[in-house]
Amino acid sequence: MLANLKSIAVQNAAKKLWAISAARSMSTPSSTSPNGRQNIVLVDGVRSPFLLSGTNYSKLMPHELARHSLLSLLRKTQVDKELIDYIIYGTVIQEVKTSNIAREAALAAGFSDKTPAHTVTMACISSNAAITTGMGLIATGTYDTIVAGGVEFMSDVPIRFSRKMRSLMMRASKAKTMGQRLSLLSTFRPNFLVPELPAVAEFSSGETMGHSADRLAAAFNVSRKEQDEYALRSHTLAKQAEEKGYFTDLVPFKVSGVDSLISKDNGIRVSTMEQLGKLKPAFIKPHGTITAANASFLTDGASACLIMTEEKAKQLGLKPKAYLRDFTFVSQDPVDQLLLGPAYGIPKLLKKAGLTLKDIDTWEVHEAFAGQIVANIKAMDSDWWCKTYLGLSEKYGAPDMSKFNNWGGSLSIGHPFAATGVRLCMHTANRLVREDGKLGVVAACAAGGQGVAMLLERYPGATAN
Repeated sequence: MLANLKSIAVQNAAKKLWAISAARSMSTPSSTSPNGRQNIVLVDGVRSPFLLSGTNYSKLMPHELARHSLLSLLRKTQVDKELIDYIIYGTVIQEVKTSNIAREAALAAGFSDKTPAHTVTMACISSNAAITTGMGLIATGTYDTIVAGGVEFMSDVPIRFSRKMRSLMMRASKAKTMGQRLSLLSTFRPNFLVPELPAVAEFSSGETMGHSADRLAAAFNVSRKEQDEYALRSHTLAKQAEEKGYFTDLVPFKVSGVDSLISKDNGIRVSTMEQLGKLKPAFIKPHGTITAANASFLTDGASACLIMTEEKAKQLGLKPKAYLRDFTFVSQDPVDQLLLGPAYGIPKLLKKAGLTLKDIDTWEVHEAFAGQIVANIKAMDSDWWCKTYLGLSEKYGAPDMSKFNNWGGSLSIGHPFAATGVRLCMHTANRLVREDGKLGVVAACAAGGQGVAMLLERYPGATAN
């Protein structure tokens, strides 16, 4: 028993020592991580321009967007597609013709039919789930080289007949006689033709995410002014980053039938507080605070990244962007705490890694709504909330806003649900280089009251190209 306790103490001390050294120094890395497994690296990543749904991607199919990201990743990394062991893609609103879109996109991109591929879905953190699933496959020694990504196509969502109509049509397909068909026809009612539209709503509660965001903002006393100020900040910083050429993960796309090359995100719009203040509430009327301007918009886009063991990267002569150090997923009440994933996930991740808020040099947190971002920050900085829900003795504290989403975020760049996770990781990796940081945290909320937090460490010699 005493020997076991000593062993645990030694392991904890070693983990804490790594955390401190990772935060304060950039010494030459070993080939293994603190847990004794091989280091896993983010080699590079790409994304299509993120476009408002219904614009220049509207005539495509989602697997074509995913294909573009796969081919762009291969061109950027110069890695032979035959070296890819496995492909994982996230998606949320599925095109039923390509339900395993990872496989269909891989085949369309010319990958070998011997390369396995599967699709995951976890709402807005689907590509985070793709990356972390890949990390698990690498950590177990199953594979060395994995492509993880995500795609969302909101320009053409599946709209179904009502369930009554679907049932009638299924029974009609099995009817063998005219009498059976006429009998079924007599049960038809005009309201059977009312279609079922997909909605950004919780199945468990029936509440739209916008309504939940409005209630969350009210619960944390987040004013309309605070939300509009944050939205303006997001668009302003995104525009500045775009003009400085910082979005090096973005790969232009030539879409058939569209005259010009699509080379920019088209949702970035710098406005004024006066203009934002004129917009009416979008969900809870007339007293809500969520508007079209301080909420993320429906977006089309795809992303992909290459992850592998550090040893494999060295063998291939690749220069990674970052180490993928750690991650955690959280879940909580989907009714009253739907969008509080970051407030739960960040403290849990940093405790796991033996780090504090001050050790983090870059923050990339998904912006579903401006009210959601401000509410999460206020939650982490609240004695009552942290004592009640995190079991802490005092407030956890708020991230340093001078290090927070400095290139804008989902409110401005766009939010193709399943593609955002890769963008967050790539912006973290590239910001660590440009801002001379060492450790970065990615965090996001997701439908179902879930969330993710990930820890990345800048790779020695990494570039932001």
